[in-house]
Amino acid sequence: MATLILVRHGRSTANTAGLLAGWTPGVALDERGTEQAAELPSRLAAVPLAAAVSSPLQRCRETLAPLLAARPELALHTDDRIGECHYGDWSNRKLSELSDEPLMKIVQQHPSAAAFPGGESMRAMQARAVDAVREWNARIEEEHGSDAVFLMCSHGDIIKSLVADALGMHLDLFQRIHVDPCSVTAVRYTPTRPFLLRLGDTGDFGSLAPRPARAPEADAAAADTQTFESATEDGGNAVVGGGAGAA
Repeated sequence: MATLILVRHGRSTANTAGLLAGWTPGVALDERGTEQAAELPSRLAAVPLAAAVSSPLQRCRETLAPLLAARPELALHTDDRIGECHYGDWSNRKLSELSDEPLMKIVQQHPSAAAFPGGESMRAMQARAVDAVREWNARIEEEHGSDAVFLMCSHGDIIKSLVADALGMHLDLFQRIHVDPCSVTAVRYTPTRPFLLRLGDTGDFGSLAPRPARAPEADAAAADTQTFESATEDGGNAVVGGGAGAA
């Protein structure tokens, strides 16, 4: 069956503002996200792509724009099922404020039971994304053969849930997975099982180096922006929505 390349959108204005964007309209790539998107064509230059599928949200379409410009023959499709989780009343709120909500403990520790007020459950989010991948796998294989490679540009929680499915992990464990903005994750599907080939690959390992000590005011700023570093050091909580990545 086909090989799927999952690209998380580049860093967005909501990421750097520490907001849980969800389906809030008008969330665009920030300056760093635009740079990340511009690097995507060269990062994927050696990979023949049969098709590109995007979340309908602006930040994903902007991420794919340079790749599509470099490959005018590449067909682009949109699929709502790989759009961001519908966070409902949590949408466009500060992550630092949401951390005090009782539901956050469920989101972190028992996500299969988490349902966002006015939105959807995390279980439903995963189910629709997995259904989309299964259908696109079959379509791509039928049209382009079993060795074909295609790409989906989506969002942090969507990609994490798809990785959990590929690994046979329960959704309650998916918060152990992290994918940075504009990172590449690759899954090869076969008739018997998927194989995870890449996970959250940005080609930049600088974020793994120890960080220098920060002043208290810097710690407060990090709590708002919800970087990967602050997420892993703050009680081991995962960043809902995916976080802003390395500075």
